[in-house]
Amino acid sequence: MSDATGKVALVTGGSRGIGKACVLALADQGFDIVINYASNQAAAAEVEEAVKAKGRQALAVQGDVSSSESAQHLVDEAVNRFGRLDVLVNNAGVTRDTLMIRMKDEDWDKVIETNLSGAFYTTRAAAKVMMKQRSGSIVNITSISGIYGNPGQVNYAASKAGMIGMTKASAKELASRNITVNAVAPGFITTDMTESIDTSKVLDHIPLGRIGTPEDIANAVVFLVTSGHYITGQVLQVDGGLVL
Repeated sequence: MSDATGKVALVTGGSRGIGKACVLALADQGFDIVINYASNQAAAAEVEEAVKAKGRQALAVQGDVSSSESAQHLVDEAVNRFGRLDVLVNNAGVTRDTLMIRMKDEDWDKVIETNLSGAFYTTRAAAKVMMKQRSGSIVNITSISGIYGNPGQVNYAASKAGMIGMTKASAKELASRNITVNAVAPGFITTDMTESIDTSKVLDHIPLGRIGTPEDIANAVVFLVTSGHYITGQVLQVDGGLVL
C-alpha cells in the first residue's frame, strides 16, 4: 500500500457507484477524503462513516458541480478543512438518454452542464490550489461512449468526449507545475446508472466476458494518482476489451 497519509482527495459524485468505490479505495491508500454529493445526504453520510472506520478523516459536502459557484465552494471547503488538495476525481455525472431527434433542449443542457461543465468548474478551482502546491493529480471519469459513440446517448457521448479533450489540454497546461491530468473510460459497469440496460446482449462483445465493477474503475484511479507520476494526458480504458 502506498502511503498517502496527510494527503487529501476530493471525489465528486462520491456517495454511490463508481464515486463511492473511488472514495473507499483512496481511503485505503491513506488519503483523507472530501465526498461531494448532489442530493442523497443519507448515502453520503454512510460513505463518510465508512471512511472514518478505515481510520481516515472524511468530510461530506453537498453541491451541484454544474454551478461554478458550487464547485468553487466545494474546493474551498476541502482546503478550509484540510489545508491542501492533492487529488481530484471528477466523477459526478448524469444521463438523459433518448434518440437525438427526440432529445429536448433540457436533456442536452443538463448532461453537458453536469458532466462537462461540472468537471471544468471543479478542475479550474482545484488547479489553482494545486498550482500553488506545485503538485497534484486530477482524474476525469469519462466513458467509452465518448470514444466510440453510442446511439441514444448523443448528449452523454458529447459530454464524455469533451472531457477527453479537456483532459489532454489541461494536462499540457498544468504539467509545468507537476500536476498530472488523466482520464479513465469505464465500459459497462454495474452501477445504478446501468441497471436499466440489458447487459446480456453486451457480454458477447466483451473479450473478458464479464461486466465490470466499480472497484475495477477505482483501482485504475488509485494507480494513476499513487503510481502514475510520469503519466499525463492519457485515457485509460477499463472496459474488459470492449473497445479494441
